[in-house]
Amino acid sequence: MASREELQLLREARTGNATSQHALGKRYLFGSKSLPKSLPTALHWLGRAAAQGNTEAMLLIGEHFSFDTVQTFHDRPMLESWYRTAFRQGSMNAGFTLAKLILASDTANDGKRHAEALGILESVARHGIPEAQWLLAELVRDSQKLSPVRSHALEWTVRAADAGIVDAQMALTSHAWENADYDTFIRHGLPIARAILKNRIQTDTAALDEASVHLLVRCGKLLAEEKGHQDEIPAMWEIAALHKNAEAAFLLGLWHARIDENGQRTTKGAGATSFKKAIRWLRQAGEQGMAKAWYALSQIYQKAEFSQRDMADAQRYLEIAANLGHPKAQFDLGMMAWRNRKENESGDIQAVYWFQKATSNGDTEAAIALNRIASRAQPASWALAAQQSLSQETISSYPFLAARIELAAVFGLSRPEALLLDIHAADKGHCLLVDIRKSYRRSKRRLILIQTGHERQTLSKICRLFEKVDCGPKGPEGNYRQRQYRLKTLLPAVMEMEDKPETISDDGKIPSA
Repeated sequence: MASREELQLLREARTGNATSQHALGKRYLFGSKSLPKSLPTALHWLGRAAAQGNTEAMLLIGEHFSFDTVQTFHDRPMLESWYRTAFRQGSMNAGFTLAKLILASDTANDGKRHAEALGILESVARHGIPEAQWLLAELVRDSQKLSPVRSHALEWTVRAADAGIVDAQMALTSHAWENADYDTFIRHGLPIARAILKNRIQTDTAALDEASVHLLVRCGKLLAEEKGHQDEIPAMWEIAALHKNAEAAFLLGLWHARIDENGQRTTKGAGATSFKKAIRWLRQAGEQGMAKAWYALSQIYQKAEFSQRDMADAQRYLEIAANLGHPKAQFDLGMMAWRNRKENESGDIQAVYWFQKATSNGDTEAAIALNRIASRAQPASWALAAQQSLSQETISSYPFLAARIELAAVFGLSRPEALLLDIHAADKGHCLLVDIRKSYRRSKRRLILIQTGHERQTLSKICRLFEKVDCGPKGPEGNYRQRQYRLKTLLPAVMEMEDKPETISDDGKIPSA
């Protein structure tokens, strides 16, 4: 119950006495023995006093009422004037709230108003207000200006981070990681990561935001480069993995298997190898689309020391990794196909397919292997000469012969290869299979890469021409002798030209360059 003095203040305040309104508002602001603390009531009376020009009331409002408590105030211009007065009187809290009021107003996009807010914020920030430093850093960073301004933003971010603003620390760690400034990252990021670990131990922490999850993964990676931290590293990665972070699950799998991402043994990792734990986390990462996790799994299932060693599973995981674009898996599949081509003659075709995939993904070993087992399309001089000699009438009368000459001109086929090639069996999508050994024993099986759109279009066009045509000796083209005679009759000069197609070795190894 209000005291007699406070009842007297209330009566005087209701009559419009600014001094009494200020005194009453102050009591509600801080509370008294008989009046409870009430910010809305305090703002009401202090506002009435400030409206009458009471500077002390303006100072109290500016110093003690944050943006959240006044943003719904009915008279925004008057409110700003009070905070401006308090700021000029030296209240940095008032300046911070004033800047936020300006930025939240309908006129925030006005250049002068925006510049005023930035100027007030910078003045407040220089007085060591962390929240102002962080807000200023965000505003400057988001503005579409030149790099020196971004450096200015970084300066305020560092100040806010050093003052303990967690959002600023998170922003600074992200910037440090992107710029490989790992000392700064660890200095600001490791305490946050350890706080997350501690919170998890004590209360089984709730869901983390994406930035915190990435922080845990990165802290673990940096700590893994140092000795010790055997408990912290997997704990950080496990929390991140439980939040569906594929990289954390992958790193945790390698940690428990004590291998690197190529499956090789490493000294880094858990104290004791646990393939069971490794498989659990690697499978989780793989199911989230991480190709290298499947590759690591394939390497584990090949290990002799793994009690559940299974080459079929290893092959299956290797194929999954390769189909997801893992270059080492693609190279390994290519090598397996090449080595097994004696049992499966089409192994060379599969090898070229995987080597091409691995090469396109940057694997230099695959590029070397590809160049050794397959040739690239190079125009055959005899076929180019033949094309120049063919008349339109000859092309119309002998379309199959003209098509074979065109194929030889693009892919560099010899005369026997061009005349005898089974067009239906030759197109393998990624390469051209040239194999006429059944009809021409002196020849060798070889593969020619299909690399350009022109090569693909030419082959597809010729395949459509031969779509329902028997390419064998019983077909409309006749046997080899008849085809040779037709070529010699139509183009006698071409038959006298040298004909040396490119070949590859046929031993059991990838031939040297």
